[in-house]
Amino acid sequence: MKKQEMLYEGKAKKVFKTDDPKLLIVDYKDDATAFNGLKKGQIADKGIVNNQMSNIIFMMLEEKGVPTHFVEQLSERETVVKAVKILPLEVIIRNVAAGSFSKRYGVPEGQALAKTVLEFSYKNDDLGDPLINNDHILALELATEEQLEEVSAYAYKVNECLKEFFLNRGLKLIDFKIEFGIYDDEIILADEISPDTCRLWEVHTNEKMDKDRFRRDLGKVEETYQQVFERVKK
Repeated sequence: MKKQEMLYEGKAKKVFKTDDPKLLIVDYKDDATAFNGLKKGQIADKGIVNNQMSNIIFMMLEEKGVPTHFVEQLSERETVVKAVKILPLEVIIRNVAAGSFSKRYGVPEGQALAKTVLEFSYKNDDLGDPLINNDHILALELATEEQLEEVSAYAYKVNECLKEFFLNRGLKLIDFKIEFGIYDDEIILADEISPDTCRLWEVHTNEKMDKDRFRRDLGKVEETYQQVFERVKK
């Protein structure tokens, strides 16, 4: 398999074509953004952490029955993935109030939620990735009803798997964002699972161990990413 021209470059990754039309190569960058691109910077070796951590988690999820786009890790930063057609939805699961949820609904950060919350955002940078409900999704034909049901079921399953996985490593899963795509007419998990896309708090101290350290200028950003990666590798 040969790496070919770059298909596109996003905020955190570059995606390259290969000589196999069903496979792509993803190259993870150290670039960091927050607040829909309003804050920009770099986190040293973030791409190395996010690539390898995502792959470890994707392999774990595959074992639990969640299909993913992961094929093969090529290097610290590069991975071969299935060429999925991404659904234009950010799928958000919330176990504990934090971030935009706390601001939107006036709930203190850290308050446990009586029910796990599933949210959807419309993936559109120009619109600021607005929240969207099931009827909006169907009306705009962003996904079919069957696809939406499957995405929702997988999202809840991923949540249960990740909560246990991280808790065994001394981390609480506060919330996370995932994306799904279509491959061979099947819904599969894509994108990444990393400190960029998950809120992770230290179990005993509630210390933030994720991208909030960059968003909120909390310091020790690189060190925290490395600490999370070391725990994930265990």
